Amino acid sequence: MLVSNVAELRSHSSDYPPQLFKALTAVAKERGRDMFLVGGTVRDWLLERKPNDLDFTVDCDAVHCCRLLIRELNGGTFVPLGTAEEDAGRVAWKGLIIDFSSFRSGASTIDEDLSMRDFTLNALGISFSEFMVPSGILPILDPLGGREDLDNGILRACPNAFVSDPLRMLRGYRLWSRFGFRIEEKTLAAITEHASLLSRVSVERISYEMDLIMASSRAHEVISAMVESGLLFQVIPALKEGVGLTQPESHHLDVFGHSLAALNNMEKIIAKPEMFYPACGDKLREYLARPGITEVLKWAAFLHDLGKPATRKIREDRDGRITFYNHDEIGRRMVQELGRDLRWANERRERVASLTGMHMHPFHLCNVRRTQGISKKACLKLAKRAGDDLIGLFFLAMADSLAGKGDMKPDAMEEELEGLLCEVLETYTRDIAPTLQGPRLMTGRDLVEVFNLKPGPEFSTILDALQEAQVEGEVKDRADALFWVEQYLKSK
Repeated sequence: MLVSNVAELRSHSSDYPPQLFKALTAVAKERGRDMFLVGGTVRDWLLERKPNDLDFTVDCDAVHCCRLLIRELNGGTFVPLGTAEEDAGRVAWKGLIIDFSSFRSGASTIDEDLSMRDFTLNALGISFSEFMVPSGILPILDPLGGREDLDNGILRACPNAFVSDPLRMLRGYRLWSRFGFRIEEKTLAAITEHASLLSRVSVERISYEMDLIMASSRAHEVISAMVESGLLFQVIPALKEGVGLTQPESHHLDVFGHSLAALNNMEKIIAKPEMFYPACGDKLREYLARPGITEVLKWAAFLHDLGKPATRKIREDRDGRITFYNHDEIGRRMVQELGRDLRWANERRERVASLTGMHMHPFHLCNVRRTQGISKKACLKLAKRAGDDLIGLFFLAMADSLAGKGDMKPDAMEEELEGLLCEVLETYTRDIAPTLQGPRLMTGRDLVEVFNLKPGPEFSTILDALQEAQVEGEVKDRADALFWVEQYLKSK
């Protein structure tokens, strides 16, 4: 609900250092013309939230206003905004952001400028001079009925919003992900009509909005809605190849539907991991506390089967069985390429791609464990390959498994995954971590000096195999290691 008494918005000035509004008042006085608090600032205040950004619109000289504010604050950093033709700037000061922009081209009044924004709930303004009056009525500038839309949780586009800046279509879904608001029918129709215009927008801007959507708790809900308008396939065209692509009888959804379901499950796992891996407790929360991990996991869940369309085969020699051999590795390469296209940071690209490439590993180990148990060596190999994302890999496997409900799905698959993770973590803590974290019994230098070997790729093969023998208990000290390497070399 919105605040009932608009005049109460004045109290929000106390949310900020007194020095800031004193300096802003001095800027307005020196200009001799009014300034307007606009957009997200007014929207968030009406929603009784505290924004870290203050957005101002002025009739002209926005950059000059930034300079004046820095002078009055005796501090702050100026950041230019927009294109060379736009008069806009930002002041960063004590963790706060104060933006100034001049009226848009074609606007000569504040109402005209507000009407040229993205959505009606952002087309709101307050006169700064009236805001600073201690009491009395505080009018809200609302040329398009945005306050009513805000109260009703509706995202309605301003006139010509998407043609002016096609990114606004994606921003609408981002606002949905943040506030839970819904896009009204005519606006949705306009997005569907203009979806192809997104190709005009820089990849960096698109990627930024997608990241905010994935970081929210409504990623599945919003991504699903983006399918309806076709906007999602403008961002990631390769996903469309999975629409209608049937799978083996262990699945009940097509490839794309399965990917959406996996994303939905991942959000549930992230929200309550103990429900899915109850015996692992604190380790799960420690993993999820890492910066950026939520986005990595959601992207991995959504993209883990990206390689299936390229690898799908119908085996006539096996009664028409559908297969996707090597789809995990093909998917890994495709995610790498997609990450580069979306300008992801290297670390995120590598982690999402790595999880995609490994997502079948837990299922393969479950099959082995079911019949013969798993060795310490197998746990070591999995832990080394998954690295810091061992728990994330099992989150992905759980999300994947829950998204498949076909008649031929193995019974109790989720329970098997839970048991496997517990066993792997226990083995890692008891047997693997002491080996990995302790001093190495043998180094590459030893291979040169003791065994007269020349450095090369074989070194890592020997040392990895020695480490496996150490974890299995076959090698306990340096003497054992020397003997083991000697026997290994003799067997070659």
